[in-house]
Order: sequence, then structure tokens, then C-alpha cells
Amino acid sequence: MAQVIIPPPFGASDSGGSPALTEMPDSVLFICNFNAVRSPMAEGLTKFYCGHKIYADSVGIRAEDDHANPFAIAVMDEIGLDISQHKPKKFEELMDSSYDLVVTLSPEAQHKAIDLTRTLDCQVEYWPTLDPTAVTGNRENIMSAFRQTRDMITERIKKRFNIDYFPMV
Repeated sequence: MAQVIIPPPFGASDSGGSPALTEMPDSVLFICNFNAVRSPMAEGLTKFYCGHKIYADSVGIRAEDDHANPFAIAVMDEIGLDISQHKPKKFEELMDSSYDLVVTLSPEAQHKAIDLTRTLDCQVEYWPTLDPTAVTGNRENIMSAFRQTRDMITERIKKRFNIDYFPMV
């Protein structure tokens, strides 16, 4: 049965010293709504910071496009990470179904993960993450929202996987 953990709000400290939040998983699955923005960013950042120490994958509740969002590609490129070859996928397209950790990045993804992991032995964590596709305005406003999402995910990954500043290889 899945263990559900909701970490403290972003920026808050975990004063309880919960050991479940510091265990290093062998594999992690990131889930968002369409697997075109938040979860591909999280997958790419985890691969960058954790190298081969953690297998990272991502999926969406739905996958309507055949490529990552262009703004997501652009803000990841700003930090030297290329997600341009990412192909959004749904649960049915996953190569593996056993993950040590499932991280959900939206309320819809959290509900889906709870349903799917009822009989699995894995940990589920909910990381509420801004959906930058909801932001309107000029290109700079939109890019700013995507950067904010990228940076929020980066900080969560660094904290969750005990990473200082340099990638592990």
C-alpha cells in the first residue's frame, strides 16, 4: 500500500525531521496533468542533479501534444538542460510501473496517483506546483512564470534528494 506524504509548504522547514523525506529512492516518477511542462522539467532536473543514482521518469494524466511545451523547453535551455526531445506520455505508455517514489505536481495528479498506487508499495509525495500555462500576457510574463515553476521544482529536488549545488554523477 502506498504511503502518502505531503511535505511542509515550499520554503518551510520540516521540524519533525521526518525520515521518510530524507530517504533516497532508487526510482522516481513525476506526474502532472499533460506531461508537457512540470513533470518533464522535474524529470530533467532530477537526471541532471542525481545522475545515474536515481532513475527518473515522468507521465501525465493526459498527453495531448507530441512534444514538451516550447516555453518549458526555453527555460530549461536557459540553465543548460535540453528537454526538446521529450515526448509526453500517459500512464499506459510507461515502460515500468514500479517506482520507489511517486511525486505529484498538481491536485489532479495527486488524486490519480492515490488511485493507482493503492496496491503498490511506494511512497507518494504531493508537491503543489504553479501551472505556468495559466499565465497570460506578453512573452516575458509567460517566461517569468515558467522560470518560477522551474526554480520551484529545482529547489524541491535539491531539498528532497539532499543536493547542495553540484550534480551527482
